[in-house]
Amino acid sequence: MSALLDAFAQAFDALAQPEAAGLGESRRAARDALLRDGLPAPRSEAWKYTPLRALERRAFVPAAAVEIDAAALDARLAAIPTPRLVFVDGRVDAARSDISALPAGVDAQPLSRVLREGEPRDVNVLQRRYAGADALFAVANAALAEEGVVIRVEQGVVVDAPLYVVFVASGAQADAAVHLRHLVDLRNDAALTLVEHHIALGEDRGLRNHVLHAHLGQRARLVHARVQDDAEGASAFARTDAVLARDADYRRVDLELGAALSRHELNVRLEGEGARLAANGVLLADGKRHVDTRLGIEHIARDTACDLLWRGLGAGRGRAVFHGGITIREGADGTNANLSNKNLLLSANAEIDTQPVLVIHADEVQAAHGATVGQIDPTALFYLRSRGLPELEARALLTAAFCREVLAVVEDAALRAALTATLDIHLSRVSPA
Repeated sequence: MSALLDAFAQAFDALAQPEAAGLGESRRAARDALLRDGLPAPRSEAWKYTPLRALERRAFVPAAAVEIDAAALDARLAAIPTPRLVFVDGRVDAARSDISALPAGVDAQPLSRVLREGEPRDVNVLQRRYAGADALFAVANAALAEEGVVIRVEQGVVVDAPLYVVFVASGAQADAAVHLRHLVDLRNDAALTLVEHHIALGEDRGLRNHVLHAHLGQRARLVHARVQDDAEGASAFARTDAVLARDADYRRVDLELGAALSRHELNVRLEGEGARLAANGVLLADGKRHVDTRLGIEHIARDTACDLLWRGLGAGRGRAVFHGGITIREGADGTNANLSNKNLLLSANAEIDTQPVLVIHADEVQAAHGATVGQIDPTALFYLRSRGLPELEARALLTAAFCREVLAVVEDAALRAALTATLDIHLSRVSPA
């Protein structure tokens, strides 16, 4: 057995409350499946561009409560407004969290409290089982996650201010693993803007493993911004599973800006007629970073729509991997599905692998997908230089414009400005030469 799986098995034995909320049986089943199925095979289609050879030799330990640099943490959080929930090394930081401004009808609390005080039905979603080695990290999460955030918005409640959920890696413990599970449940006609922010205080080589479930009721509206800004040495794995009911509207943007190795799987099922999805993102693969994103969008009901706009940057010796899968099921007539994945290679040693996939089993649909990999347009570059801009400045301006397009999905001007500033900081560190 690999060192990684052995470490997961030991972490299971060290769980604080494995039987909480009646989850003992499902946790043990996930542990057994994890050890039985092992890691994805080298020829696995889902993992062929993201090998785990180096990771499987590492033995991560459960993150412990250790002393951190409080001043550095407070400085990082100063720019993040409330309402917010803060987790440090996988544990809720009550002193730095403040959700008092949330209106009535909104319940946001740590998963650990729900496991301790809630009813078993409150965590039914945690009993979901995943099949096969391809779902390695989701299975590990099902076995090991004891913390996370549970957000419920009651019917008709509209939350005006964005809710920030901040996950901080202190780097104070070497090779620490954090497994967190989240639930976002919006009832009919509810509306919420959620900002999921992952940051690091310093050097960190730990493992981050997040699984988020999003349930949108009829006519519910969720705007979801996710900023992955983990430390340069970290390994970050995330999975988002969303289900949309009739006329639900899910808008999200993902900024993949950090970690040495990162992978995000976004799976959305449009189960209700008229459901809408707009999912955009930026994959920044600079230095020696490896960034992997997989989309699995399923149109199940009639008159549903998805609009997917993704931009990738490869610089240094970085590698970006993108899989955009759209499936239109039988009976999903009237579907309108669009996927655009454009990528810029900013160095000769960078690599970008893109795979758009469109599977249609219905009639009377509109669907289009496309992917490109290229360099900065020499005509646009010549135009800017002819207006007096130095070449490096012109390249940086074109690169920023190329990426900022994805942020249009965020309608809140203040939030869009904050995301733009974060993106620009990272782009300024990428050599466009």
